[in-house]
Amino acid sequence: MPETELDPFAEVLNGPVYAVTVAAAGERSGCLVGFASQCSIRPPRFMVWLSERNHTLRVARAASHLAVHVLDRGGRSLAELFGGETGDEVDKFEHVDWWSSTDGSPVLTGARAWFVGRIESRIDGGDHVGFLLAPTEVSPPVRDALTLLRYDDVKEIDPGHPA
Repeated sequence: MPETELDPFAEVLNGPVYAVTVAAAGERSGCLVGFASQCSIRPPRFMVWLSERNHTLRVARAASHLAVHVLDRGGRSLAELFGGETGDEVDKFEHVDWWSSTDGSPVLTGARAWFVGRIESRIDGGDHVGFLLAPTEVSPPVRDALTLLRYDDVKEIDPGHPA
């Protein structure tokens, strides 16, 4: 199916987007992710899908944890940086405030909420690899209304790598 025929499918879903960050083997990376979801309640589990073409995937292959950042509409600049640049050319972490979690995952200060997850398994999904995460650290709860940044809000960002 040509890429343009998939646009209506993505627009129907219009799901939230997340910034995912990782550190391993002396490298840091991060990207904008549109394929992600909670997939278990007990035990809590979350699945994140990273593109085969993405610098973040190459770093994540050697990682034990990933950090997942919930973005609201105020997080558009994070979405532009992590979705519009590639770690092959830019150190995105030079342009944002961040700190290291217990396991060393970069946590973005500008995200409204976040969690770090231990990678339980990796799954081949075609042009993406799925990472099944078990939460190990979680941000304090968000007490006010959270308007999630969604696909419609970022679809015009030119990706650092094609999906």
